[in-house]
Amino acid sequence: MPSSRVFLVVVDDSPEMRAALRFACRRARSSGGQVALLRVIEPAEYQHFASIGNLMRQEARQAAEELLDRLAGEVNSVSGHMPVLYVREGDPREELIKVITEEPSISVLVLGADTGSKGPGPLVTALTGKYVGKLRVPVTIVPGSLTAEQIDQIT
Repeated sequence: MPSSRVFLVVVDDSPEMRAALRFACRRARSSGGQVALLRVIEPAEYQHFASIGNLMRQEARQAAEELLDRLAGEVNSVSGHMPVLYVREGDPREELIKVITEEPSISVLVLGADTGSKGPGPLVTALTGKYVGKLRVPVTIVPGSLTAEQIDQIT
């Protein structure tokens, strides 16, 4: 049975997310905790016809759920437990803060940082800058350049 320690990972399309996911899974396994995955769907831009907007929203939600289902198997394999899954629609920063606020079981936020010249990424930048005061949990930032073997060594 997982402990009350829950490691939240934001699932996006960035390569560094994989490093954050592995880190969270390994930490959950070593601490008897659990992983939670959050996928935020950004609102459809095309609102000219409501029916088209609704269809786009439904398709985005279905794709998000399918992605989380695929990742859930990986999480279970590495962490030893099935993850908690969240799908939200809106601004990623705002929805992340809402989930952390609404879910008292979440104890650590794990983010992957881009190691390229453009900076760590918009979410890491926002959550270590002006949004940091809105968080009630510690943030672990995992360099996206770490290999699975390096992550395994430090976890």
